[in-house]
Amino acid sequence: MIAIRRRELLVGAAALGLLGVSACNGASGGAGVTADDMVLGPADAPVTVIEYASTTCSHCAAFHEEAWARLKENYIDNGRIRFVLREYPTAPAPVAVAGFQLARCGGASAEQYYTRVGELFRQQAAIFATGTMEGIRQKFVEIGGAAGLNEEQVMQCIADEAGAERIRATVETANSEFNITGTPTFIINGVKLETAPTYENVAAAIDAALAG
Repeated sequence: MIAIRRRELLVGAAALGLLGVSACNGASGGAGVTADDMVLGPADAPVTVIEYASTTCSHCAAFHEEAWARLKENYIDNGRIRFVLREYPTAPAPVAVAGFQLARCGGASAEQYYTRVGELFRQQAAIFATGTMEGIRQKFVEIGGAAGLNEEQVMQCIADEAGAERIRATVETANSEFNITGTPTFIINGVKLETAPTYENVAAAIDAALAG
C-alpha cells in the first residue's frame, strides 16, 4: 500500500480533497460538451459519448487496452461520434489527478492528451510497481519526457491548483447529474449506460443512438 504524502507528489490541496472517491467505485459539465473537455470527433456528430474514467483505475486501463482502438476506428475517426473523456479520479486520488495534469501539460491538443492518457493506462501497472511516491514521480517525469516535456514542466503541471479545482468540479457534477458509482462509466447522448462497460455494450448503445 502506497502512503500518500502531500510533499512527496506535488498535488494541490484541491486535489487532495478528492480522496473521498474510492478506487474504481463511486467530473465541469454534464452531458453537454464544455470548453474544458478534451474532444475527439466533429462538433456536429449525431452522437456524443462521454467516458468518466481515472488514470489509476484498472478497469479503465483494461477497457482502453481491449476496446479503445476499435472504438476510435469504428466511430470516432469516421465522424460518427464525438468522444469526451471526463476526469474522475479514483484512489489514490492524488496520483490520478497528477496523471490527468500530466496529460494536459503544456497546452496539449486533444490528440496529445489522448495519447498521453493511453500511455498512462499502458504503464499503470509499472507506475504502481515502483512502490513509492518518489518512484511514481519519476515515472511521470519519464512519461512526460517521452512527450517532449522536461521535469520542471511536469512538476509544475502536476502542482497546478486550477487544474485540480477543474477536476473537483467535474467530479461533483458527475455525481449530481449521473450518480457515478464506478469507472469507467459511459454517457451516450445524455443517457447513462447501465450495462457492463465492454466494447460490445458501448458499441450497441452507440448504434442504437445512431439509429434513433
